[in-house]
Order: sequence, then C-alpha cells, then structure tokens
Amino acid sequence: MRTPGKPLDPIAAALAARSRGELKSAGAWLDGAGLGARREVVERAVAGGSEAPDEWEELDGRRLLRALLARGEAAQVRTTPIARDEAFRCLKCEHDVPVGGRRPRDHCPVCLHSLHVDVVPGDRAATCWGLLVPVAIDPERKGMMIRYRCARCGEERRNRVLDDVSPPDSRAAVLALVRARSHPPE
Repeated sequence: MRTPGKPLDPIAAALAARSRGELKSAGAWLDGAGLGARREVVERAVAGGSEAPDEWEELDGRRLLRALLARGEAAQVRTTPIARDEAFRCLKCEHDVPVGGRRPRDHCPVCLHSLHVDVVPGDRAATCWGLLVPVAIDPERKGMMIRYRCARCGEERRNRVLDDVSPPDSRAAVLALVRARSHPPE
C-alpha cells in the first residue's frame, strides 16, 4: 500500500486499496484506528465522489472500504474470458465458419473480420455489434495477434491469429495485413 519515497498517509493508502489483500490490510488498520480515522476516511471518500453508507459507524473496516470504493459492484463484473465456440456466417464475405475446435474461433478465417459482440471475450455483452475490421498484425511472444478497429464505435481490440485449428486463418489475408503494416499508405 505504500509507494517508496512517498510519506506514509494511512488514510490515502486505505482509499487507494485495490487488491483483496490491500483491502484486508487497510480494513484491519481502520478497525484499530478509532472513530476519528474512520470519520476522516469517510469524509475524504465523500469529497472524492463516493457515497457513504448510512451505517458506516457500525461496519467493520473492510466492509466500510468496500462500500466507499464501490467494490461490491466491481466484484460482480466479469473479467475472465468465456470459452464460447459457435459456428457463424461472416457478415463481410458470407463464408460459413465452423467451430474452431481446440480454440474458440471469434473471426472469419477467410477475410479475418469479426463482430463487436463481446466486452470480455465470450460474454456477448457489447451493445455495439459493429463490424470489427482487421487493421494490423502485431507480433507477440505467444504468436501473432490481429488488431481490429470497430467500424461503428472505433474501439480497438486484438484476437490471436488461428493457424493451428481447422480451418486455419488465411495466410494471404494475414500476409496482406503484415505488408500493410510495413508499407503504410503515404
């Protein structure tokens, strides 16, 4: 909770807690710090835009911090991918795309286009549903990644090139993106 070289401010550190461990430590400190420290934490949090629970004096330190930091709602938001593998028809080239098999397929193997349907891979929670246009190939340690830009909202995301599933991504389409990256338009 403490950044080296900065003065120790336990109240600021408590309000900056992000991980469960930091929250637990800050809550334990707050339980032993007394009512004045609790009041100061609530006042600073409210000044920063948080809402104080009505019963803040009765809550234990960890629960008080969770309420002030709105951690209850954040904990309900999915951040881990869902392995969803479904056959689909590409909206760009109308190719019938089979399931990926070993890895879930999320883009067309022929033209590499996709749809902006996910917030977290596989959740189908995006409301945009725009066409994700491949704009570049990014080399990574784990393999090549296709960088997409949504034609509707402009959001950018990345998906792995699938060269080890059946059918594999089109080598010609991947190479065209590589060439476009190395020879940008003037």
